[in-house]
Amino acid sequence: MIKPNLAVKLALLATCFAQTSASPVQHSLRPGISVDEVDPYPSLGKPRVAFKPDGTFKITIFSDLHFGENPWDDWGPKQDANSIKLMNTVLSDEKPDYVVINGDLITGENTFKENATTLIDQIVGPLNNAKVPFSTTHGVYNTKSDDSDATPALILWFFDSRETARMEEAWGPAEQRGALAFMHIPPHPIRDLQATISPEKNPGLNADKLGSGSVQNPQDEPFWNTLTSKIPNLHAIVSGHDHGNEWCARDAATDVVFCFNKHSGYGGYGQAGWGYGVRDIVFKSLDPQVPPETWIRLEAGETRAHVTLNSDYGR
Repeated sequence: MIKPNLAVKLALLATCFAQTSASPVQHSLRPGISVDEVDPYPSLGKPRVAFKPDGTFKITIFSDLHFGENPWDDWGPKQDANSIKLMNTVLSDEKPDYVVINGDLITGENTFKENATTLIDQIVGPLNNAKVPFSTTHGVYNTKSDDSDATPALILWFFDSRETARMEEAWGPAEQRGALAFMHIPPHPIRDLQATISPEKNPGLNADKLGSGSVQNPQDEPFWNTLTSKIPNLHAIVSGHDHGNEWCARDAATDVVFCFNKHSGYGGYGQAGWGYGVRDIVFKSLDPQVPPETWIRLEAGETRAHVTLNSDYGR
């Protein structure tokens, strides 16, 4: 039985969601656990990201915005202006509860210390104006280094100590929550998955043939195996990077669904007819067994590739 205020964790973003309710938020926690023990900064009084009172929650995903191309002429800034217009249009129409920018916010070759901060300000401007909370993942260009850089003498690694056991103590077993995973570059097994899809079963643009540069390195297999086997109720893994793809498919080996984003930015490569837009994912219940629905929304409002991510999808 699902509790009225059961929190939902979106995997890899470490962002938690709880249904709005007139009753205190503490009621979603187990007896003896207070919100202050879960929220590391309760004094800030930040509003909690929440399901609507009707039990729904919409996530809009932008991907591959590629701001900052050709900053030395008129062409590049025009693409950024078009991308900002798309973001404003989508946010106004869709009114999402949460936004994910799934990598490649900027184009690395044309981004420098003199303009990087300005570009990020431009990207988050529409989100701040819409007052919608958001998270981002890094893409290829957001961590790009110059080939002339010297070999580093020291690398700093940072890990998120989320105290999984403590979260389960506070919220109950992970099986009581749904999950989504976001990463910019598709995992390596998605390369072979493309050969199994069909327009009838996997609607959506399929114009980018996946090659060695389209997916992660095969050495990332341990990450893929852990991700697909250790997260209960993983509704989908969502990636961008390959601008000509927008389909969802189920990986038979792991029984996990993978979805491409939609190329959102006017920067970056593309072809006539591909269009620009976003992927919407809508949860209609806090019950993790109730599948979310997802589709591609184009800039002018057209939607396509509508699927329900239930246990039958992609089989």
